[in-house]
Amino acid sequence: MLVDRDADSSLEEAERIASQPLLREAARELPQSPEQQPTAPDAGRDAPQQPSSRQRVRLALFLMLPLALLGGGAWYVVGGRVMYTDDAYVNADKVGISTDVAGTVVQVDVHDNQEVAAGQVLYRLDALQFVIALGDAKANRAQVALTLESMKRDYRRMLTDAAAEQSQVALDRTRYERATRLLTSGVESRAGYDQAQYTLQADQSKLEALREEARVQLARLGGNPDAPTTQLPQYQQADAQVAEAERELLHTVVTAPFAGIVTNVPAIARGKFLPASTTAFYLVDTHHVWIDATPKETQLTYVRPGQLASVRVDTYPGVRWYGTVESLSPAAAQEFSLLPAQNTSGNWVKVVQRVQMRVRVDTSDPRMPPLRAGMSTEVYVDTGRPRGLPHFLTALF
Repeated sequence: MLVDRDADSSLEEAERIASQPLLREAARELPQSPEQQPTAPDAGRDAPQQPSSRQRVRLALFLMLPLALLGGGAWYVVGGRVMYTDDAYVNADKVGISTDVAGTVVQVDVHDNQEVAAGQVLYRLDALQFVIALGDAKANRAQVALTLESMKRDYRRMLTDAAAEQSQVALDRTRYERATRLLTSGVESRAGYDQAQYTLQADQSKLEALREEARVQLARLGGNPDAPTTQLPQYQQADAQVAEAERELLHTVVTAPFAGIVTNVPAIARGKFLPASTTAFYLVDTHHVWIDATPKETQLTYVRPGQLASVRVDTYPGVRWYGTVESLSPAAAQEFSLLPAQNTSGNWVKVVQRVQMRVRVDTSDPRMPPLRAGMSTEVYVDTGRPRGLPHFLTALF
């Protein structure tokens, strides 16, 4: 068995050696790839070496870096002049429609969300009781006028009575003087003298009483018995009552104080009793609107009234309104809160406050969509003050 294995191995070795020249010839006849083709020894040295694409991208990035730094620095220095806040909402004049007299609604002249003009009738109350009150006030004024005329005539009568009594006092004085002379000569009795003296004193007291009554009547007439009746206080008081009755009657017809849109009109209906000063529904002005913004206090460094502003409304993307800063609140919003922050407490935390700012917008263009109270907006205010160089660079230079 060992002899046979050695013979087989020798035979395989001989066949392998004999096949090698044939393999070499077949390999020479096959096409070779560019990487396997032989190159000249000096070919790589003479041709210029081209940069790869990765190297070109890296070079471009290195060149763009200083440009980006310069552009960002310039943007930072010249930027920052626009103050922006999104804590802003549309506001408008709105009022609860009511009247200062109580009554029953007899007519409603508008419907919900209707646009009304200034002075247009909104609703009416039952005016019967106010018509009666007006008639009573006018009758009372006429009665006061008659009373004043009678007081003037009574005053003139008192003056006449006082003049007649003055004559009687003069006669009594003459009798008294005569009785005094006759009593001295013994012709007149003592009883006659006493009677003449008593009569004079009684008539003098009566004259004084008549004069006092005339003075009281004159005071009731305002010190001038010839003054027109319409200028006396009693008549003016009665005339004021007539004017009040007319005002109450006039207020039974409720009109719009300004142009706008009425809302929540179904809150009242015909036949409903409205107490005085009860809000029936609301009127919102659509022509006089503004923006109430509450930016942070740190954003108001250079904001001043009169600066130009632009407004974007969330409801109308792509549409921009223009206006001006109308006013800034003199106090932060928390100053008007029911329980303001107690800064002296031990657990106090500093919080950036917000200050109310009003922006007046131009709504004169009829092509612009309507602005409604409560809409969310974004406000941009051009302060005209760029950010400038950082503080450390300003201090350095």
